Amino acid sequence: MKKGILVLTTLALASSAFAQRTTITVGAFPDLDSVVKAAIPGFQKKFPNVDIKITALQYADHHTALTTALATGSGAQDVVAVDFGYVARFAEGGGLEDLAKAPYNGNSLKSQFQAFTFPQATHEGKLVAIPTDIGPGTMYFRTDMLQKAGVKPTDLNKSWDAYIENGKKVVAANPGSFLIPDATEVAQIMMRTNIPAGQGLFFAADGKVLVGSDNPRFMNACVNAKRVRDAKLDARAGGAFSPEWTTAFQKGNLATEFSGAWLTGHMQNWLAKDFAGKWNVQQLPGNTFASWGGSFYAIPTQSKNKQMAWEFIKYLTTNKDQQILAFKTTGAFPALKAANTAPLFNEGVPYLANQKARTLWRTAANNIKALEVNKLDPVADEIVLTALGSVLDGSKDCASALNEAKTLIERRARR
Repeated sequence: MKKGILVLTTLALASSAFAQRTTITVGAFPDLDSVVKAAIPGFQKKFPNVDIKITALQYADHHTALTTALATGSGAQDVVAVDFGYVARFAEGGGLEDLAKAPYNGNSLKSQFQAFTFPQATHEGKLVAIPTDIGPGTMYFRTDMLQKAGVKPTDLNKSWDAYIENGKKVVAANPGSFLIPDATEVAQIMMRTNIPAGQGLFFAADGKVLVGSDNPRFMNACVNAKRVRDAKLDARAGGAFSPEWTTAFQKGNLATEFSGAWLTGHMQNWLAKDFAGKWNVQQLPGNTFASWGGSFYAIPTQSKNKQMAWEFIKYLTTNKDQQILAFKTTGAFPALKAANTAPLFNEGVPYLANQKARTLWRTAANNIKALEVNKLDPVADEIVLTALGSVLDGSKDCASALNEAKTLIERRARR
């Protein structure tokens, strides 16, 4: 009897809370702010007394502001969008709610999502965020440039050797073009594929550093990136969304690019909108699969509206119709498994010459393996990229650069 009274009392309190006019704040970055905005009408049908206030900043500015807010304990919104690359950093800082614990019990939702997503958001047993979209890796390629060179799409993705050798033909046949924005991308992809079960990107499950000349995964990645640079196949544009990278796309002188499926939305909306119908996609070289990040929602511990924040996160991430709407809004691939079986996913993508690319991305998503996540992954990534830069500029060879990187990572891990 007492148990029944307790349940009724809890429900009454919850109903009372939802009945009062409430405003929850959401911090996001483009284009995720568009997803949140599109979700408001549907959410308010369920919770008509809840208003949503969105604060949107550019990607870097959003994460910088959130870093400061979590560190100082003030200034964060009730719900915050977090890119995959920042999840580990924020988890380590302890400024986010553990969504595995009551009243959230977030791990009960795990089976609804792509298998590799929850490990990305779980650090030292704490579930700090819920996935909303994923980035199944894909190769974008210009059909017109390949045709001019007499190169078939499958010639490019048979293997990395085939990609580089046939890429030379594509560049030669299209004066002023480049095979890829930056050679570092080749290394980054190769480092992220063919990872044995139980290992992470840079660390083994027991914390051992995997980077080094004795690891073929890293050596092959470095050597092939150097091959691309030496053959003058890359535009030396640096990382994604740099001014040089953006310019290369807008000029239309890139033959291929590797990214997550979400890049299609950027390409059609602003990045390469003048080249609609000239791009297609296929799987990564060597029939490999990798995840290109993804987005998550979290609740800062400083939030004053945690209960309603959690309701909104669940709506954004576990409501099938909302996940499909999000995909229509930005092209970001749903993390929710039920959403990517919708009829929409069997339709052609107009920007990609009506290619049925979504079925290809679904196959990639289903083949991506869950990796062990280490809180020092972002640090290791920066160190390895610096080492790779020293190889590409000719100042070091792969073996010495990787071994030096290993020493630096081990030093940071001992702190």
